[in-house]
Amino acid sequence: MILVTGSSGHLGDALMRTFRAEGVPARGIDINVSPYTDIVASVDDREAVAAAMAGVTDVLHTATLHKPHVVTHSHQRFVDTNVSGTLALLEAAAAAGVRSFVYTSATSTFGDALSPAYGEPAAWITEDVSPIPKNIYGATKLAAEHLCQIVARNRKLPVLILRTSRFFPEEDDNAGQRSRFSIENLQALELLNRRVDIADIVSAHRLAMEKAPVLGFGKFIISATSPFTQDDLPTLNSDARAVILRHFPQAEVLFAQAGWSFPRALDRVYVNAHARAKLGWAPRHDFAHVLDCLALGSDFRSDLALAIGRKGYHDEIFEDGPFPVE
Repeated sequence: MILVTGSSGHLGDALMRTFRAEGVPARGIDINVSPYTDIVASVDDREAVAAAMAGVTDVLHTATLHKPHVVTHSHQRFVDTNVSGTLALLEAAAAAGVRSFVYTSATSTFGDALSPAYGEPAAWITEDVSPIPKNIYGATKLAAEHLCQIVARNRKLPVLILRTSRFFPEEDDNAGQRSRFSIENLQALELLNRRVDIADIVSAHRLAMEKAPVLGFGKFIISATSPFTQDDLPTLNSDARAVILRHFPQAEVLFAQAGWSFPRALDRVYVNAHARAKLGWAPRHDFAHVLDCLALGSDFRSDLALAIGRKGYHDEIFEDGPFPVE
């Protein structure tokens, strides 16, 4: 039995939907009711977590408060859910002797390390970069990672941490980006350096679940394979269009036909080489895939991403964007 936390959210839904379609035994826990949630409870409710852990062999911990909640939820609530909830799950999993524990973290933990000054080389982000969280979301995700490492070491619980890049289908929180690019245009561009399709995240989690008993502990960046190299970094943050067309000359015509625009600059590149090497992960949805789809007139997003669609993060509708920002 696989326990999936956050089973009503984007990723939890994707995992549960996939497991149930394949007949894989899985149990979902979330604070919100959904077709894929069996236990309605918070992960910081230790009694509920203990009950949910009965008969479980593997834990996929996706439940979290996200960046969109930074303004709408208290810092204490972030600590309760992201830190205390993770600790409750880790301790219950260790006590139950589960085979693997996969924690869904985020590239947001890198924080200020992601944004060089304009004109400086774009940041090359691997697992070796030291995180510098810049908000309560990043800080609590990083704290939870530390708890994962402590429990993995002290309780011999196999734990793998997956730092996922953007995968939400909602519009960008940056008004400038929303005004310049359509949602499809922007999210296609993000597959160059900072986005991953949810179907590829599901495959990464399944591989992590299989590999955890052998690896014991590890951290992995989960993002679409970027075409860029470190030689591209000096130009990428000042003339991204030139770098993109050097790698993909066909993009100029395809973008023109679609009415899409190129970015002025890309400030970071998430590097997934470690996940590909150690997990055997082979993400399918990258920028080359986008261009193939443009040529065929088809959608570049996976069937799974389209099936789940937009969920939003709040019951309230905001006037000036998908959610309030700091």
